[in-house]
Amino acid sequence: MTDRPHVVVLGAYGSAGAAAARELADADVRLTLVDDGDPGGGLCILRGCMPSKAVLSATAHRYQARHDPRLEGDAPEVDLERTVRHKDDHVLDWAASRRDSVRNLAEREDVEFVHDTARIVDDHTVRVGERDLEADYVVVATGSSLHVPDLPGIEDVDWMGSADVLDATDFPDSGVVMGFGYVGLELVPYLGEAAGMDLTVIEHDERPLDRAADRFGDELLALYREDFDVEIRTEVYEESVEPTDDGGVRLHLDDGSAVEADQLFCFTGRSPNLDVGLANAGVDVDSEGWVDTATMQCRDAPHVFVAGDALGERMLLHTAKEEALTVAENVTRAIAGEDLAEYDPLHHEVTFAGASVYPYASLGLTAEEARDAGHDVVVAERDATDDGIFKLKDARWGHARLVVDADDGAVLGYHGLHYEADVMAKTMQVVLENGLDVRDVPDRAYHPTTPEIIDGLVRDARAALD
Repeated sequence: MTDRPHVVVLGAYGSAGAAAARELADADVRLTLVDDGDPGGGLCILRGCMPSKAVLSATAHRYQARHDPRLEGDAPEVDLERTVRHKDDHVLDWAASRRDSVRNLAEREDVEFVHDTARIVDDHTVRVGERDLEADYVVVATGSSLHVPDLPGIEDVDWMGSADVLDATDFPDSGVVMGFGYVGLELVPYLGEAAGMDLTVIEHDERPLDRAADRFGDELLALYREDFDVEIRTEVYEESVEPTDDGGVRLHLDDGSAVEADQLFCFTGRSPNLDVGLANAGVDVDSEGWVDTATMQCRDAPHVFVAGDALGERMLLHTAKEEALTVAENVTRAIAGEDLAEYDPLHHEVTFAGASVYPYASLGLTAEEARDAGHDVVVAERDATDDGIFKLKDARWGHARLVVDADDGAVLGYHGLHYEADVMAKTMQVVLENGLDVRDVPDRAYHPTTPEIIDGLVRDARAALD
């Protein structure tokens, strides 16, 4: 036992917890890592972005075969059992690597791993199983859970969340989907294309992607309706749900209509897992400003820090890791009596829409956000059909925008819904993170590739500035 400050990390198997653990293991602290995951490995690896990409890749192959007019014959069927087995083989290996990396840290002096459930029981005491640990600092990285809407009748029907979908090898003929955010946008094509379901989607707003310009949401509606034959009911809300006599569901909507289907799907967002006794440390998670989302420090318990989905702020894999690195730094700063670091990330998200054939990448500010922040802006816009390479690849859907400061030419945002938009994300991250003037972005076309759309946007933005 040493007199080093004792730091307890709750949720050490997750992306945020593991990142914080790696950093704190090198700090001058005594470290206890806690996780009760079975098998353990974190949401992204086991039930999120990695398994979803595995099943979407099979969906993309069928979709492209079905929609390419240069190909003849019936489109191949997706073997769901092979698809799920392929997914499991990979994600279970990755999860095992995550578990091993965390347990390997426990081989160091002054680092311990405990595979058990933890709860904060008073200001500085964390109960792990039947042990009470005195903690100088606590890092809460306990992730999130599916948000199940408080809908009358929901407890009387069988519904499936995203994790259920990713594990299933058999689906009924029809389904109704609640939730058309990034999970719905990714899994609806899988259910329709790979599982062969007739689907009705409930969208509360006029269009999806409410943060984006209207053009992107309209393009997605057209894509899903035309290419995936999905019925999308917009500007309606769920009022109640009930089982039908044949074992299905009937979802009642506030416009007086009802949708009947064999299966109900809940892609209704996620809620932070904060039921770890934070109130016993003086933290009221229902109060406004209970945690500083820049430093990740709890307002009323400065020795408690929160990172990842538990923070409830950004809920993205890469930001979870970066938040955890900031938390680890701030724990060491707090120990040293120094000012805390602040985390202010560039907005950066990719949604693998359209069976991942037409992903949506959004980096930096939208034009509206830039104007609200006081910028005069120039917005360059291009359709995929403006570029020959998209025509050659028969990638007919797509739109992209570049947001530029009209005064100094700084690139403020890039937003693209088109073939291989995810491939553009890293390039545009470099441009945005370095505050490049659009006139300094190299205007150089290599062999025809899909990033030609960026060249076009850059040229259009320059012309507008000039």
